[in-house]
Amino acid sequence: MAPEPPLLSMSGITKSFPGVRALDGVDLDVQAGEVHCLLGQNGAGKSTLIKVLAGAHQPDTGTIRWRGEDVTLRSPIAAMRLGIATIYQELDLVEHLSVAENVHLGHEPTAAGFVVRGKTAKASTAALLKRLGHPEVDPGRLVGDLSAAQQQIVSMARALSHDVRLIVMDEPSAALDPDEVDNLFRIVADLTADGVAVVYISHRLEEIRRIGDRVTVLKDGRAVAGGLPAESTPTREVVALMTGRNVEYVFPDRPAAPPVGEPVLRVQGLSREGEFAPLDLDVRPGEIVGLAGLVGSGRSEILETVYGARKAHTGQVLVDGRPLRPGSVRAAVRAGLGLAPEERKAQGLLMLESVTRNVSVSAMSRFSRGGWIDRGAELGAARKATRELSLRPDNPSVPVRTLSGGNQQKAVLARWLLRGCRVLLLDEPTRGVDVGARAELYAVIRRLADEGLAVLLVSSEVPEVLGLADRVLVLREGRVVHEAPARELDEHRVLDLVMEGSPAS
Repeated sequence: MAPEPPLLSMSGITKSFPGVRALDGVDLDVQAGEVHCLLGQNGAGKSTLIKVLAGAHQPDTGTIRWRGEDVTLRSPIAAMRLGIATIYQELDLVEHLSVAENVHLGHEPTAAGFVVRGKTAKASTAALLKRLGHPEVDPGRLVGDLSAAQQQIVSMARALSHDVRLIVMDEPSAALDPDEVDNLFRIVADLTADGVAVVYISHRLEEIRRIGDRVTVLKDGRAVAGGLPAESTPTREVVALMTGRNVEYVFPDRPAAPPVGEPVLRVQGLSREGEFAPLDLDVRPGEIVGLAGLVGSGRSEILETVYGARKAHTGQVLVDGRPLRPGSVRAAVRAGLGLAPEERKAQGLLMLESVTRNVSVSAMSRFSRGGWIDRGAELGAARKATRELSLRPDNPSVPVRTLSGGNQQKAVLARWLLRGCRVLLLDEPTRGVDVGARAELYAVIRRLADEGLAVLLVSSEVPEVLGLADRVLVLREGRVVHEAPARELDEHRVLDLVMEGSPAS
């Protein structure tokens, strides 16, 4: 008798976006009733793969088989009709609707061809919530009034309101406390006992051991291992698969001796509830301090709070010993802080404006007289700043949207140089930058530090943090679990710390 085919089989899946090959021939098979874990560092292709499975992206090439038959998932509705539900890390709930309305959104209960509201929808929702072990959640309550854990339960109830056979869970435990994680695992065990398959995405290897049956590891858009036993595969082997490199990182030399002198930036007891615990750090002139951690570790939130884009709940930020007004970007900029944000196109650049205007926008008072702008002075200052960073093309009049990713990042850095900033905050400085341009940016960042800037750096690329920084703080779930000179760390050690939650040594 022939064995049962996999519930799901994805073969040779490719997907490209402008300048990026996100998936490069990925294979994935999932059996009914199993928990198949999907691992990989940020940028490995996990999100793109699950969006293909959810019908949100169409693959360029490759085949998808569902219960032994070829299928085309043209939309999320098509995937749901087959029995494939996806619960994203950023829950797609409508906060101003009730729990019952969210659960049945798009497929409201009907009778005699008419939509049935009120008691019928609430009763079916209550039954689903009871199945999930949360009968206390009121189906009539607004979703926006629920906790993060309760909102996740609502997302699961919505998935189960369909005849679902496979559920994709993207970092489902990221916002949960230990008791809530235990309840999540109980729900997953109940689902798989009923024959439902689960694709489980997590950075937490201890969770994979507890809940997973098999593991597929993605690296640079490829499946570098498939079907590994979750419980018995050594952590070191999984980490090695995730971190194998196809490109060399070329970093400039560090100074022989660490920077000395008083810190220009000092952070004392800074925290935001639910994002990161009280934090102390300092950065001296000429020093690059790196924050290493996974998604959800609080890296970007720390940078944005230091910059004043988020208001701290406790603690303070000091520049040259003077405290900044909490939650004030203007105060931070006046004190000499500059931020190159992770989403530079949306948050860091005026994409329809020229390079000149993007570089000068934070220092316009230098070129304004009586309500008029001295265009010649503005252009000259922008040209000088961009030439110092070797921005190409050497024409600051061109629209910034026409530049490559690396040169767009240089335009952001040139803005802060023109402003005369003393502390540079870098969030994912090489995201969207090709390999050749990365080495240029690394050299620029090191040179700026050598000239006396204090740099606080966040990157998802562990080799980038270790190669650029003089000193590294390792974060896990909003807490510093280790601090050391970069020379004393390696990639495996950092990943062990962030994944396994090793205590600071």
